[in-house]
Amino acid sequence: MFDTAFIDAPEQLPAIKARTEELKFGMASEHLAGALLQVLAASKPGGKLLELGTGTGIGTSWLLSGMDDTATLVSVETDEQFQAVAGKFLGTDKRLNLVLEDGSHFLRKQPKESFDLVFADAMPGKFEALNDALAVVKPGGFYIIDDLLPQPNWPDGHGAKVDTLMYRLSANPRFAMLPLIWASGVAVLTRLAPHRS
Repeated sequence: MFDTAFIDAPEQLPAIKARTEELKFGMASEHLAGALLQVLAASKPGGKLLELGTGTGIGTSWLLSGMDDTATLVSVETDEQFQAVAGKFLGTDKRLNLVLEDGSHFLRKQPKESFDLVFADAMPGKFEALNDALAVVKPGGFYIIDDLLPQPNWPDGHGAKVDTLMYRLSANPRFAMLPLIWASGVAVLTRLAPHRS
Protein backbone atom coordinates (compact mmCIF):
# COMPACT_ATOMS: atom_id res chain seq x y z
CA MET A 1 0.00 0.00 0.00
CA PHE A 2 2.71 2.49 0.95
CA ASP A 3 4.29 2.24 -2.50
CA THR A 4 1.18 3.14 -4.47
CA ALA A 5 -1.34 4.85 -2.18
CA PHE A 6 0.27 8.27 -2.41
CA ILE A 7 1.22 8.32 -6.09
CA ASP A 8 -0.62 10.76 -8.36
CA ALA A 9 -0.85 8.94 -11.71
CA PRO A 10 -1.19 10.79 -15.04
CA GLU A 11 -4.75 11.42 -16.20
CA GLN A 12 -4.21 9.67 -19.57
CA LEU A 13 -2.59 6.58 -18.06
CA PRO A 14 -5.67 4.28 -17.88
CA ALA A 15 -6.53 4.84 -21.55
CA ILE A 16 -2.91 4.32 -22.65
CA LYS A 17 -2.65 1.15 -20.55
CA ALA A 18 -5.87 -0.26 -22.04
CA ARG A 19 -4.61 0.28 -25.59
CA THR A 20 -1.19 -1.09 -24.63
CA GLU A 21 -2.81 -4.33 -23.45
CA GLU A 22 -4.85 -4.57 -26.66
CA LEU A 23 -1.64 -4.35 -28.68
CA LYS A 24 0.05 -6.92 -26.39
CA PHE A 25 2.97 -4.54 -25.85
CA GLY A 26 4.82 -6.04 -22.88
CA MET A 27 7.71 -3.61 -22.44
CA ALA A 28 5.90 -0.68 -20.81
CA SER A 29 7.25 1.10 -17.74
CA GLU A 30 5.89 0.00 -14.37
CA HIS A 31 3.77 2.23 -12.14
CA LEU A 32 6.55 2.68 -9.58
CA ALA A 33 9.16 3.45 -12.25
CA GLY A 34 6.74 6.02 -13.65
CA ALA A 35 6.33 7.69 -10.27
CA LEU A 36 10.12 8.05 -10.03
CA LEU A 37 10.22 9.58 -13.52
CA GLN A 38 7.50 12.04 -12.49
CA VAL A 39 9.48 13.21 -9.45
CA LEU A 40 12.78 13.52 -11.34
CA ALA A 41 11.10 15.41 -14.20
CA ALA A 42 9.61 17.82 -11.67
CA SER A 43 13.12 18.66 -10.46
CA LYS A 44 13.96 20.16 -13.88
CA PRO A 45 11.75 23.26 -14.36
CA GLY A 46 12.22 24.59 -17.87
CA GLY A 47 14.31 21.50 -18.60
CA LYS A 48 14.97 19.69 -21.83
CA LEU A 49 14.15 15.99 -21.40
CA LEU A 50 14.77 12.97 -23.63
CA GLU A 51 13.09 9.57 -23.65
CA LEU A 52 14.65 6.79 -25.72
CA GLY A 53 11.88 4.29 -26.41
CA THR A 54 8.42 5.87 -26.42
CA GLY A 55 6.68 2.52 -26.65
CA THR A 56 2.99 3.32 -26.28
CA GLY A 57 3.66 6.38 -24.13
CA ILE A 58 3.30 5.10 -20.58
CA GLY A 59 6.68 6.43 -19.45
CA THR A 60 6.06 9.50 -21.58
CA SER A 61 2.86 10.28 -19.67
CA TRP A 62 4.68 10.02 -16.33
CA LEU A 63 7.45 12.36 -17.48
CA LEU A 64 4.95 14.91 -18.80
CA SER A 65 2.96 14.76 -15.55
CA GLY A 66 6.04 15.92 -13.62
CA MET A 67 7.21 18.60 -16.02
CA ASP A 68 6.35 22.27 -15.69
CA ASP A 69 4.83 24.31 -18.52
CA THR A 70 8.19 25.49 -19.86
CA ALA A 71 9.96 22.10 -19.97
CA THR A 72 10.10 20.06 -23.20
CA LEU A 73 10.29 16.33 -23.89
CA VAL A 74 11.62 14.60 -27.00
CA SER A 75 10.55 10.95 -27.16
CA VAL A 76 12.20 8.68 -29.74
CA GLU A 77 10.80 5.36 -31.02
CA THR A 78 11.33 3.05 -34.01
CA ASP A 79 7.89 1.38 -34.02
CA GLU A 80 5.27 3.61 -35.60
CA GLN A 81 2.30 1.53 -34.39
CA PHE A 82 3.30 1.76 -30.74
CA GLN A 83 4.28 5.43 -30.87
CA ALA A 84 0.93 6.21 -32.50
CA VAL A 85 -0.75 5.35 -29.19
CA ALA A 86 1.34 8.03 -27.47
CA GLY A 87 0.44 10.40 -30.28
CA LYS A 88 -3.27 9.73 -29.86
CA PHE A 89 -3.40 10.32 -26.12
CA LEU A 90 -0.53 12.77 -25.57
CA GLY A 91 0.07 14.38 -28.97
CA THR A 92 -1.81 17.60 -28.20
CA ASP A 93 0.67 18.44 -25.44
CA LYS A 94 2.85 21.19 -26.92
CA ARG A 95 5.75 20.25 -24.64
CA LEU A 96 6.08 16.87 -26.39
CA ASN A 97 7.95 16.13 -29.63
CA LEU A 98 7.53 12.53 -30.85
CA VAL A 99 10.36 11.41 -33.14
CA LEU A 100 10.17 8.23 -35.23
CA GLU A 101 13.83 7.27 -35.59
CA ASP A 102 16.45 4.84 -34.36
CA GLY A 103 17.63 6.09 -30.98
CA SER A 104 21.32 5.53 -31.77
CA HIS A 105 21.06 7.66 -34.91
CA PHE A 106 19.17 10.35 -33.02
CA LEU A 107 21.77 10.49 -30.24
CA ARG A 108 24.70 10.91 -32.62
CA LYS A 109 23.15 14.11 -34.01
CA GLN A 110 22.66 15.78 -30.63
CA PRO A 111 25.06 18.34 -29.14
CA LYS A 112 26.96 17.22 -26.06
CA GLU A 113 25.42 18.13 -22.69
CA SER A 114 22.11 19.17 -24.29
CA PHE A 115 19.54 17.37 -22.07
CA ASP A 116 18.65 17.80 -18.39
CA LEU A 117 17.23 14.26 -18.14
CA VAL A 118 17.63 11.17 -20.31
CA PHE A 119 15.40 8.14 -19.72
CA ALA A 120 16.88 5.28 -21.75
CA ASP A 121 14.07 2.74 -21.99
CA ALA A 122 15.23 0.95 -25.15
CA MET A 123 18.34 -0.83 -26.39
CA PRO A 124 19.72 2.40 -27.91
CA GLY A 125 21.03 4.57 -25.12
CA LYS A 126 21.42 1.62 -22.77
CA PHE A 127 23.02 -1.42 -24.40
CA GLU A 128 23.78 0.38 -27.67
CA ALA A 129 25.24 3.88 -28.08
CA LEU A 130 25.67 4.17 -24.30
CA ASN A 131 28.52 6.67 -24.56
CA ASP A 132 26.41 8.81 -26.90
CA ALA A 133 23.54 8.81 -24.40
CA LEU A 134 25.78 9.75 -21.49
CA ALA A 135 27.42 12.50 -23.55
CA VAL A 136 24.15 14.42 -24.00
CA VAL A 137 23.45 14.69 -20.26
CA LYS A 138 24.13 18.15 -18.81
CA PRO A 139 26.07 18.60 -15.56
CA GLY A 140 23.54 18.08 -12.78
CA GLY A 141 21.31 16.18 -15.21
CA PHE A 142 19.91 12.68 -14.80
CA TYR A 143 20.46 9.49 -16.79
CA ILE A 144 17.85 6.86 -15.84
CA ILE A 145 17.43 3.20 -16.81
CA ASP A 146 15.09 0.48 -15.60
CA ASP A 147 14.50 -3.27 -16.12
CA LEU A 148 17.72 -4.15 -14.32
CA LEU A 149 16.34 -6.93 -12.10
CA PRO A 150 15.76 -10.37 -13.68
CA GLN A 151 12.67 -10.38 -15.92
CA PRO A 152 10.75 -13.40 -17.24
CA ASN A 153 11.09 -12.14 -20.83
CA TRP A 154 14.90 -11.82 -20.74
CA PRO A 155 16.63 -13.83 -23.49
CA ASP A 156 19.50 -16.16 -22.58
CA GLY A 157 22.61 -14.22 -21.65
CA HIS A 158 20.84 -10.91 -21.00
CA GLY A 159 21.66 -10.97 -17.29
CA ALA A 160 25.37 -10.86 -18.13
CA LYS A 161 24.75 -7.82 -20.35
CA VAL A 162 23.02 -6.06 -17.47
CA ASP A 163 25.96 -6.83 -15.17
CA THR A 164 28.42 -5.46 -17.73
CA LEU A 165 26.32 -2.33 -18.16
CA MET A 166 26.18 -1.69 -14.42
CA TYR A 167 29.95 -2.10 -14.06
CA ARG A 168 30.53 0.29 -16.96
CA LEU A 169 28.23 2.90 -15.46
CA SER A 170 29.64 2.61 -11.96
CA ALA A 171 33.18 3.04 -13.30
CA ASN A 172 32.37 6.26 -15.17
CA PRO A 173 34.09 9.10 -13.26
CA ARG A 174 31.77 11.73 -14.75
CA PHE A 175 28.66 10.34 -13.03
CA ALA A 176 27.43 9.48 -9.55
CA MET A 177 25.17 6.38 -9.63
CA LEU A 178 22.43 5.09 -7.36
CA PRO A 179 21.12 1.57 -8.13
CA LEU A 180 17.65 1.04 -6.66
CA ILE A 181 15.68 -2.11 -5.90
CA TRP A 182 12.56 -0.32 -7.08
CA ALA A 183 10.00 -1.41 -9.67
CA SER A 184 11.85 -3.55 -12.26
CA GLY A 185 15.26 -2.40 -10.96
CA VAL A 186 16.35 1.18 -11.60
CA ALA A 187 19.61 3.08 -11.78
CA VAL A 188 19.68 6.86 -11.48
CA LEU A 189 22.88 8.64 -12.46
CA THR A 190 23.73 12.33 -12.15
CA ARG A 191 26.41 13.98 -14.26
CA LEU A 192 28.98 15.60 -12.01
CA ALA A 193 29.96 19.21 -12.58
CA PRO A 194 33.58 19.62 -13.69
CA HIS A 195 36.03 20.19 -10.83
CA ARG A 196 37.46 23.68 -10.68
CA SER A 197 41.00 24.04 -9.37
